[in-house]
Amino acid sequence: MTHTQLTLPFSVRTESAFRQHLEERLNKPVSLVLTDNATTMLSFRKKDAALFIRLHRLFLNADLPVIDEIASFVRDRKGAMPRFREFLRLHRESLAAKPARKRSLRAKGRHHDLQDLYDRINSEYFGNSITAGITWGSRSPRSAVRKRTVGSYSERSKVIRINPVLDRKTVPRFYVGFIVYHEMLHAALGTPMQGKRRIVHSREFRERERLFQDYDRAMAWERGDRKTNSA
Repeated sequence: MTHTQLTLPFSVRTESAFRQHLEERLNKPVSLVLTDNATTMLSFRKKDAALFIRLHRLFLNADLPVIDEIASFVRDRKGAMPRFREFLRLHRESLAAKPARKRSLRAKGRHHDLQDLYDRINSEYFGNSITAGITWGSRSPRSAVRKRTVGSYSERSKVIRINPVLDRKTVPRFYVGFIVYHEMLHAALGTPMQGKRRIVHSREFRERERLFQDYDRAMAWERGDRKTNSA
């Protein structure tokens, strides 16, 4: 039997042809959902023998090297994806997202730089697909409850906020990085529904959370030194 490699007609591309090309590159069945989500350009998960991929519809206009880079990232779960980033840079004005309200973000703290952590984590774990903003939150009054929420992600404003209580010399960088990664996972996966109930931390979320390099250290530090939770 002769094996014929699928070649996409990229001047007149269809969603079906796009999906078939990914299946050819990944050698697996692919369920493809094209979205207008300008915060998370690419997310994926494996279930049984199939891959479930959510991708911004902008990439229907990408050329083969970009699509092949996406397939490689999905297959290997790592990679810098320079073509992906360059394609986004050149076509960002075409995104079908509502104009974002002007935001005042403050990522540089006295002891920890959130943007530096965000950029590193985005590259290493998400292929630079997360486009949410990140900032230190406002300081809570001293009467705030002892069990603080140390991080949050707003789907409406597309902003990650980290509690400034973590901007201390005594808080290790790996722990702040874990909280940033946790909130970036929320941006990547969204909040699925189970019936009428929103699942904030799904099984997939918890499994991917454990992929963070310093997960065990972060959990040990939190149990030993703090009583915190992240939204």
